[in-house]
Amino acid sequence: MVTAGDHFTASYAISLLHDRSARHRLPEILSRILRHHLHLLSCSLLSDVAATAASLRRVSFTRGLLLLSPNPNLPLFNAAIKSLSFLPSNEPLRLFTLLRSAGLRPDRRTFAPLLKSCSLLPSIRQGSAVHAAALVAGFDAHAVVATQLVELYVQFGLMAAARKVFDKMPLRETVVWNIMINGFFRIKDFEAAILLFRQMSSRNIITWNTMLAGLSRSGHDLESVELFSELPDSGVEPDDATFATILPVCGRTGNSELGRRIHIDAKNRGLMHSSINVGNSLIDMYCKCADPSSAQKVFDEMPLQNVVTWNAMINGLAINGRGADGLHLFDEMLRRGAEPNSSTFVGVLVCCAHGGLEERGRELFRAMKTEHGIEPRPEHYGCMVDMLGRCGRTGEALGVIEGMPMRPTAAIWGALLSACRNNRDVEVGEVAARELVEAEPENSGNFVLLANLYAEAGRWEEAEKVWSVMRGMRVWKNKAQSSIMYKR
Repeated sequence: MVTAGDHFTASYAISLLHDRSARHRLPEILSRILRHHLHLLSCSLLSDVAATAASLRRVSFTRGLLLLSPNPNLPLFNAAIKSLSFLPSNEPLRLFTLLRSAGLRPDRRTFAPLLKSCSLLPSIRQGSAVHAAALVAGFDAHAVVATQLVELYVQFGLMAAARKVFDKMPLRETVVWNIMINGFFRIKDFEAAILLFRQMSSRNIITWNTMLAGLSRSGHDLESVELFSELPDSGVEPDDATFATILPVCGRTGNSELGRRIHIDAKNRGLMHSSINVGNSLIDMYCKCADPSSAQKVFDEMPLQNVVTWNAMINGLAINGRGADGLHLFDEMLRRGAEPNSSTFVGVLVCCAHGGLEERGRELFRAMKTEHGIEPRPEHYGCMVDMLGRCGRTGEALGVIEGMPMRPTAAIWGALLSACRNNRDVEVGEVAARELVEAEPENSGNFVLLANLYAEAGRWEEAEKVWSVMRGMRVWKNKAQSSIMYKR
């Protein structure tokens, strides 16, 4: 309770607003202010209440304060705009219009949240208009406003405009460099991102993580590892996000040596107990490096596991040919009360496919919806087709595809066609081939699979017809290609 008897003053109200335990009782504090008419004696008091409400994101409360004030001042407008800046709405812009029509001059505290709100809108048009207003008012180069401008243009992928604002800034804090680097990665301008990184005089761990994540997402795994090797000499300490970013790279490149070093480092830093995402990344890395035993050890030592942990371990066992162990782990997951998700069932269905456990696969596929309320997605149907195809049940696999509530993907038809070739099922293979050719008319691999299917069945005339169709359509077998690694 707010207790001050009849001695409730403006200074006491302000002290309450700065008190963490009392500031959540804003309606009570405001009612006392109004009862004592303090808002009429102190024009800034409502602004202080509004600022507190804005920091707590009390949108409707802040909006109501404007109606209570006979003459809203700039701080009150700024607080109202700030409280609304976290929502995709045009209301901050309407308040900005009211502010100017009241004869008030906006300042940097007006433009920064206003630009933030514009970054959430579907069009850059409003943001450009606010930029123009900030330019006229002389605040476009102010650090807070300029940083928000850069973030606005990055959000819309307008890196030339962002770079123009960035270059005009007299003082650039690390955060705006990080925003620019991330923006260049988003438009796949890797050279610009790396050049900017090399130009920085001061980098924090967010900078390093942004670089590592950007290189990793764009497929530049070797460059990501090379950059990570520079981190120990930079004076910046890695965090859980650093390890969770570089460990998947180790898995994709088979760099188990670096992965093990990171494992030791993470353990020494206490991250194995404090950060579940590092443990999850280690499990995934070890499994992809064909070391499921080390992954299992990490799994067993983790104090807490989430659904991602279980999925990583189940999938890892599946891809390493230990489908039965993956299914046992799934049963353990259910016994412990952990709730599986859509990805979990992809993993267990892969386990069934690789282990030839078709009956268990059928049971799990049915249980997805009936017991766990998960609607099967194309990837689940693909797993079923793969499993049935491996078991020689290509006709049943075709029935699964025909019963899909969504359009089958080319990958699903491709899995069926491959299974038909392995099982020499020409009849079903022809159906799959026709669907594939319709879906991917320029993919020569589909024609090759069908031609080989005919040839292996001794149906040479049909095989020759396929080759003839390929020649007529000028569809040729894909030639071997090499990829050139991007270099700094």
